[in-house]
Amino acid sequence: MKNDDYFGYWNKEMKKFAVFSIGEQEFGIDIFKVIEILNPPRIFTIPDLPDFLSGVINLRGELIPLLDLRKRFNIQSRPDRERLIIVMVGGQKVGLHIDSVKDVIDFTEEEVTAPPGIFKGFKPEYLLGLGRKGERVIILLNTDSVLTAEEKIALKKTGKKMEPTVEKVSGKTSQKQ
Repeated sequence: MKNDDYFGYWNKEMKKFAVFSIGEQEFGIDIFKVIEILNPPRIFTIPDLPDFLSGVINLRGELIPLLDLRKRFNIQSRPDRERLIIVMVGGQKVGLHIDSVKDVIDFTEEEVTAPPGIFKGFKPEYLLGLGRKGERVIILLNTDSVLTAEEKIALKKTGKKMEPTVEKVSGKTSQKQ
C-alpha cells in the first residue's frame, strides 16, 4: 500500500478480515470489529427510524439497530440468503444486514491498495482499501466511517429512545415505556 498516513492502519503486519458478500461483491471487515455473526432473528420496524436503519433486533434482551448494507451500497441482494454481522460503530452495537459470510482472510500491507478517489456507489471514506488475494478483490470497509457523523448522532438518539427504563421494585425488574 505504501501510504504512510493511511490512517496508521497497516503497521507492516497482517490483518484478519471477516469476508462477506452482498450480491456478487465481496467485502471485508476487520475481525476485531466483529462481535457476532448470526442468522437474523425477527426484525422489528419502529416508527420514525432514520432512513439508513432497517429496523431493530432483540438479541438476548439487547435492542440492536440494523443497517442494511445492501441498501446503503445500492447492491441487488440475493433474496435466498441473509445474515447479520454485529459490529461496534461509534461505541454502539449495530447489526449489518448482508447476504452471506464467506471466510476469514489475512491481508498484508502489500496486498491492500489505498481506496480510490472515485469508486462507483461508494464514498471513499467507507473504505480502508481494496484487498487482493489471488484473483479475488475484496472491498475492505471502515466500520467507523460507514455512518456519517449526522447518522451516528441519529443512531445514538434512536438508541436512547429504544432503551427501556429499568427499575428495581421490591426485587423485581419492571420496564417503563
